[in-house]
Amino acid sequence: RFSVNSNSNDSSTMADYDYDDEDLPDPSLKNIIEQDSLQWIFVGGKGGVGKTTTSCCLGTQLAKHRKKVLIVSTDPAHNLSDAFCQKIGRDPTPILGFDNLSAMEIDATEDLDKMQRSMEDATGAGQDDDASGIQALMSELTNSIPGIDEAMSFSELMKQVQNMDYDVVVFDTAPTGHTLRLLSFPTILEKAFGKIMDLKDRFGGLIGQASALFGGGSPDQVQDALIGRLEETREIINKVNTAFQDPALTTFVCVCIPEFLSIYETERLVQELSKFGIDSHNIVVNQVLFPEKDAEELGEWFDSNKDGLQKEAREICSKMMARKRMQDKYIGQCFDLYGDDFHVVLMPLLDHEVRGVDKLKDFSELLINPIDLEE
Repeated sequence: RFSVNSNSNDSSTMADYDYDDEDLPDPSLKNIIEQDSLQWIFVGGKGGVGKTTTSCCLGTQLAKHRKKVLIVSTDPAHNLSDAFCQKIGRDPTPILGFDNLSAMEIDATEDLDKMQRSMEDATGAGQDDDASGIQALMSELTNSIPGIDEAMSFSELMKQVQNMDYDVVVFDTAPTGHTLRLLSFPTILEKAFGKIMDLKDRFGGLIGQASALFGGGSPDQVQDALIGRLEETREIINKVNTAFQDPALTTFVCVCIPEFLSIYETERLVQELSKFGIDSHNIVVNQVLFPEKDAEELGEWFDSNKDGLQKEAREICSKMMARKRMQDKYIGQCFDLYGDDFHVVLMPLLDHEVRGVDKLKDFSELLINPIDLEE
């Protein structure tokens, strides 16, 4: 039996509230591995909870069953290079030790610069003075529609990824707020682009004329380049939106640690994903102290042995017990909230960092074959 507790009292433990393991969904990510139709897997959560480690571990497991797997970091503070202990750039980089796993770290600023250069080439605004017109226009556009710069960068990423022949893509996302903004692009920008297209016929000429004043090529060329880019972005985002809302193609794995702020953030994330129509039925809880043991069991051992321990050892064990009781309380709340519908996976706190292919492979096994909570 696995005990959970929804009581907010700090002194409560997981033993106060019982569930049978048999009544809960399988506590592993095996369901993701076995769903061959999945093409997009997002891994997200609060900062510092182990999203990158979970993404890399999930990627290594998928590589056993899929022909080609890609891990993409959308977090401005990239960590894939650190996790795999090898240099990873903005183009797909083969991971050492695999023949079917690659990773890439995207740079939104570089994507926007690349987009701007392509518009300059398309309009013939190749000189510095001419290019200033495109730059001024792009700057005005990004300032007038919040988030459009990130959306256009994201559409460039999705266009690039869709042109590659990967069976499945794992997104190692930025912390929750940034990720929710990314996932809201399709719905928010569809409205913004709709307004732009409605105004195109009435005010489109002004766009080109304004750019021409800055020296950015002929008005017609500038207008066609900008409107064409916006329409292309909207088309890609609409296509992506349809795919993201299809549970056969897309799912979101929520990652947290057994602490109040992280559990709270996970609840917010699950609710927002539901609003966007994005499937989510897996939660990974990282940094769990002795997931196979209950705080009461450890407490009984400590009470019966503490008199024989040195003072420093008693203090260390006492602090560990306090942390274990706190974790059990929040794990209990997690199962109380999600246990009936979600695959909740408890990942242990290790004595070492999970870095390098070998350690990632070993740790990833616990995502698929979790620790037996009945032992």
